Amino acid sequence: MRSDDTPLIRLEDYRPSDWLIDTVDLDISLHPTKTRIRSQLALRPNPAGRPGAPLVLDGDELKLVAIRLDGLLIDDAAYSVTPQQLTLHAPPTRRFTLMIDTEVDPSANTKLMGLYLSSHVYCTQCEADGFRRISYFLDRPDVMSVYTVRLEARKLIAPVLLSNGNRVAAGELPGGERHFAVWHDPHPKPAYLFALVGGALDHVRQNYVTAEGRSVELAVYVEPGKADRAGWAMDCLVRCMRWDERVFGRNYDLDVFNIVAVSDFNMGAMENKGLNIFNDKYVLADPQTATDGDYASIEAIIAHEYFHNWTGNRITCRDWFQLCLKEGLTVFRDQEFSADERSRPVKRIADVRTLRTTQFSEDAGPLAHPVRPRAYKEINNFYTPTVYEKGAEVIRMLKLLVGEAAFRAGMDLYFERCDGTAATIEDFLACFAESSGQDLTHFARWYEQAGTPTIVASGRYDAAARSYTLDLAQKTAPTPGQPEKQPVVLPVALGLVGGRGDLPLATASEAYAGNGVVILDQPSLSVTFTDVAEPPIPSLLRGFSAPVRLELDLDEAALLRLFSADSDPFNRWQAWQTVAMRALVETGRDPGRLDALAGTGEALAAGLREFLKTEAPADPAFAAQVLRLPALGDVAREIGRDVDPDAIQAAHRRLSTEIGRQLGRDLLELRERLASAARYSPDAASAGRRALRNEVLGLIALSAPDSGAQLAEAQFAAGDNLTDRLAALAAMTLIPGNGREALIARFAKTYAAEPLVLDKWLMAQALIPESGTLDRVRTLMQHPAFSLTNPNRVRALIGGFAANLTQFNRTDGEGYAFLAEIVIALDRTNPQVASRLLASFKSWRMLEPRRKALAEAKLAMVARTPNLSRDVADIAERTLA
Repeated sequence: MRSDDTPLIRLEDYRPSDWLIDTVDLDISLHPTKTRIRSQLALRPNPAGRPGAPLVLDGDELKLVAIRLDGLLIDDAAYSVTPQQLTLHAPPTRRFTLMIDTEVDPSANTKLMGLYLSSHVYCTQCEADGFRRISYFLDRPDVMSVYTVRLEARKLIAPVLLSNGNRVAAGELPGGERHFAVWHDPHPKPAYLFALVGGALDHVRQNYVTAEGRSVELAVYVEPGKADRAGWAMDCLVRCMRWDERVFGRNYDLDVFNIVAVSDFNMGAMENKGLNIFNDKYVLADPQTATDGDYASIEAIIAHEYFHNWTGNRITCRDWFQLCLKEGLTVFRDQEFSADERSRPVKRIADVRTLRTTQFSEDAGPLAHPVRPRAYKEINNFYTPTVYEKGAEVIRMLKLLVGEAAFRAGMDLYFERCDGTAATIEDFLACFAESSGQDLTHFARWYEQAGTPTIVASGRYDAAARSYTLDLAQKTAPTPGQPEKQPVVLPVALGLVGGRGDLPLATASEAYAGNGVVILDQPSLSVTFTDVAEPPIPSLLRGFSAPVRLELDLDEAALLRLFSADSDPFNRWQAWQTVAMRALVETGRDPGRLDALAGTGEALAAGLREFLKTEAPADPAFAAQVLRLPALGDVAREIGRDVDPDAIQAAHRRLSTEIGRQLGRDLLELRERLASAARYSPDAASAGRRALRNEVLGLIALSAPDSGAQLAEAQFAAGDNLTDRLAALAAMTLIPGNGREALIARFAKTYAAEPLVLDKWLMAQALIPESGTLDRVRTLMQHPAFSLTNPNRVRALIGGFAANLTQFNRTDGEGYAFLAEIVIALDRTNPQVASRLLASFKSWRMLEPRRKALAEAKLAMVARTPNLSRDVADIAERTLA
């Protein structure tokens, strides 16, 4: 394997910066290839730092033009400089001003970090360490400064000039060809939150008055001609601002709030103070170019980035090990917002699906790490589902443990105490320990241990004593670097379900916290409930109260009983999923059991039939979640070793087909009942009806291909929105033949001018589970819609293929070879995107021996490639370790 001499950065090695920067004055003259940046830094020694330490500023591929100390040129011997670092050997031991001139080439910046030129728009991305690609700086989150930024550009090329804070001046330069704008942000911030945008952009504006009475001008900037697609983003922004005032007491703090959508962006969006920059897929929406899922994602991500204003910006993280402090907390906040705006049970199910598919698989592989990692080589590789999704689950458990009132009081205390600081997990938890009076030391293990805990549960009923005893135990499998695991705090929300629904809960156990929650904080415990009138069925982890796996030996009849009678919507869904998952796992392990799935399909269909008639029309979004079988990757993770992707795919398709065949006429009737002649609306109720109707279409396509093809073609022809048309395409991808290819071609022709829609077209084809898909993907790479330089296109086609369980994991290894080839090529231009693609290998160890050997060989080939970026080398090293 290629050796990597990148130093390991450890949490225990943290020490404060030797220097602080009180103010930053930037004067930036934008030019496609020669942008000039003059940075004036007001520096002073940090009382917590090392006296007399040199001043070492970070850089990355920078060209130094000039440097002055207190206005005077510095002698060459007083400093040393490389493109990666600027060192002032003996700086003054007092306050002083350092002026640094650098020059960068935005048009050549294919990494899309720092300042770059995208579709004729100047744009920045500085998290985590992109500011050092603009100017030499103390590029770390605990150095917080007040910024004033002067931007200058040709007026014709960049009529819009934006930066953080409030605009305090603007005007034309002599001759009228160039103009300038000055922006001032009064709130101290780290360099990773700096942003600028310059270009020709359309916009929509709206005035907003906060609960405190501040008038704020809101604007959403988009590419010319697309302002009519920005209305939904603006609506989402207004609603999430009002929600944050009401639920968390947080008001906005500047006179303007700007959102800018760009087409080339490595991430989903970025929370730069007062100037959020978005991947355009998370801003642009109209019924013809965005699905219901897009509308929901835009709503969530607009909210997420806005909520960062307080949980990330006003309070930032002391170091990058504390990343979950801003990301996990803010994901929790955006999940709660979406739950209030839509259906809370459906949102919870969707979030848990995402958690299991992305984070549980990360925990189960070589890339497992704690919510707060202890060490890293490349911080960009730790923007992971563990930090985001599991980090949010930890906040959710904290709220359940301390109670709603203490949680709100703890958040208020956190905002009051830590405002304007760079905080740690310990600072955060201390606020809740104080508000609740609880010792959270044990709970803090969630931030230190990797892996997904498993709760093993069993129960016994004593008819004579009219009691039910529930035995609970926890275990966590070893993960890289952590062979031994300590018990964590697990809030287990539960109920006991009898013949007529929930039974009363009465117990003297100290583990019972009340409100239907048992606290499992030791290796095992038993809780006895008294006055239980009949043998109950336990309903455990209601609302998915902890991010764990559950081993509970309930038979199929008991699970289907929970599906029909449990008062908790999440556990109703979970019971049905568990029946399906068990059958898929058994057949995935033993393909000879494929015919036995007919019985499971019949049992599941019988449980669904009455539900579809009586409940589905009233809550179609929930019904759509119920109809969707566990994801292929989740089945593979449950099997855990010697995984045969082809066997899982065959089982999944067979069970779906059996359910569709058994329900036959019921599905057709339900689909007709859900038809709507109303004009398209993205509201939750309308989206729920479409979701169920399209889920039904997929089942019909599998169980009755001729009927499914006719329905899909008719739906595409009559569709007045992208949701229904894309669902028609997805259904047709399940039916090989000329009809499928004709609809694929028709879809491309219909949306030829819409790159974001064609991303969905690319992904739909990359996910086809057939042997010709790899050749199809290679051909699509030559299509005019595809570009290896655009992250959205790459994620759609190449990322889609990597998510194709059977075709990425081909028995001949060609899927691995293809992805390795793309990663190596892409690493030369965009290492971040390349490293995220390489992470698709994270589950290679669970495969059967032949595939495992082929995957390992291609990973090793990537690792041996000369001159790998730090991003890709780090993923390769950890995945192979």
